[in-house]
Amino acid sequence: MILVQLVKRQWLDYARTHRSRYNLLVHVVAVPAFVAANTALVATLLFGMWIAAALSLAVIAASLAWQGRCHSGELEQPEPFAGPMEAVVKILLEQWVTFPRFAFSGGWLRALREASR
Repeated sequence: MILVQLVKRQWLDYARTHRSRYNLLVHVVAVPAFVAANTALVATLLFGMWIAAALSLAVIAASLAWQGRCHSGELEQPEPFAGPMEAVVKILLEQWVTFPRFAFSGGWLRALREASR
């Protein structure tokens, strides 16, 4: 139930905290990279491909660093993390659920058009 509440809160706040054109463009590249690297990390760990797993971790870290840097350019910031565990959960939710939902619902394109004005 707590997870559902986090998803709902994140969704309701998402458009407000994603208005910068640059941040939107970075997210459309960095989020799929994060998701692909997450998937690759699981696969490479299962098959014992340690170098590939390390590369996957590097892509995950780079994606998060790039997104975090771009978030600093937003006029309105998302609510801060309450702790490390909440940070991990919120980051995974944003990457796997909230941003894809934002993109596929048309919210990303709408926000990009509004940012261009």
